[in-house]
Amino acid sequence: MVRYLEIRSKAKAEFIDITPLVREQVRGSGVTCGVCHIFVLHTTAGLTINEGADPAVQRDILTYLDRLVPRDPYFTHKEGNSDAHIKSTLTGTSLTVFFIEGKLLLGTWQSIYLCEFDGPRQRKVALKIVSC
Repeated sequence: MVRYLEIRSKAKAEFIDITPLVREQVRGSGVTCGVCHIFVLHTTAGLTINEGADPAVQRDILTYLDRLVPRDPYFTHKEGNSDAHIKSTLTGTSLTVFFIEGKLLLGTWQSIYLCEFDGPRQRKVALKIVSC
């Protein structure tokens, strides 16, 4: 069974910590050991695992991505959001997280983020929880 998260972004670009939402879905599945596949169903958003303790890290990543891929008036995509498509390609659109005894196997400082690059928008993230 595929489960879905509905997430509303609030800014043009932001990292949204979805760890608690993923954790809740894993717990609610009744599966105690396995993997959770996470996939964002959009071409201008991505997923990543990174530090969750210091919000400066997310700001630094977003700042660097903006420098690496700025909004460029020479991009030919008519919607004007080619930078968001490229950033989504760089971060990726899927993750796999192990869980044991119903708990996500993440490092002390790690959190799971939905990476918004073309907000604010309503986003949909699919989760597939598989038993080991």
